Order: sequence, then C-alpha cells, then structure tokens
Amino acid sequence: MVVTRSTSARDLFDRLAIGLSALCFVHCAASVVLVTLLATAGGALLHPAIHEVGLGFAILLAIIGLGRGFVQHRKRVPMVLGTLGIALMAAALSVPHGVGEAAFTMLGVSCVAIAHMLNRRANIL
Repeated sequence: MVVTRSTSARDLFDRLAIGLSALCFVHCAASVVLVTLLATAGGALLHPAIHEVGLGFAILLAIIGLGRGFVQHRKRVPMVLGTLGIALMAAALSVPHGVGEAAFTMLGVSCVAIAHMLNRRANIL
C-alpha cells in the first residue's frame, strides 16, 4: 500500500479524534471519581464550559475525520457508528450537568473512538 499525503492527512484527523475521545473519556471518569473524593477539585473539572468547549471540538474533529474517510472508502459502518456517537455527545450538551451528562458523553466518545478506529482501518486497506 502506498501512503500518500492525503491518506496521511486523513489518518491524522482520525488519530487526533481517537486521542481526543480517549482524553474526554478519561476526563469524565476522573471527574466523577474526583467529585466523589474531592468536591473542591471536582468542581473545577466539572465546570460546564470545559465540557461544552471540549465536546464542541470533539464533534468538529469527528465530523471532519469521519466525513473525509467516508468520501475516500465509502464504508458505512464507521459513519453510522460515528454519527450515533456524535448524536450522543450532542445529547450530553442538552441534559443537566451531572451523572447523566457524563454517561451520554462517555458512551458517545466511545462510539466515536471505535468509529475512528474502523475509519483508519478502512483507509489503510
């Protein structure tokens, strides 16, 4: 397989989005644990602005990375799973700040991360 510059750029978006999804998952899980253990530290990590900006950036990267991959390889599974994940992430922004929001976010970013892994695999094959 010859790796071209455009393949490399598409792969970069997928890798960035996978990394951001992983960071988002860790942030949510750590925030819940920290709130339980240290209410003061958890309050700063759970500030709604951090969540809104982070999810907005994650949604944008997901759309770009998955969209570019779909245009190239036309595989539907990564796009469908990614769209589900993006919808869950968007739903997290519409529920009250708390455990439900964290659950929607973690489920959404997990779907998006798996979709990006499938997208990368489809681009390599």
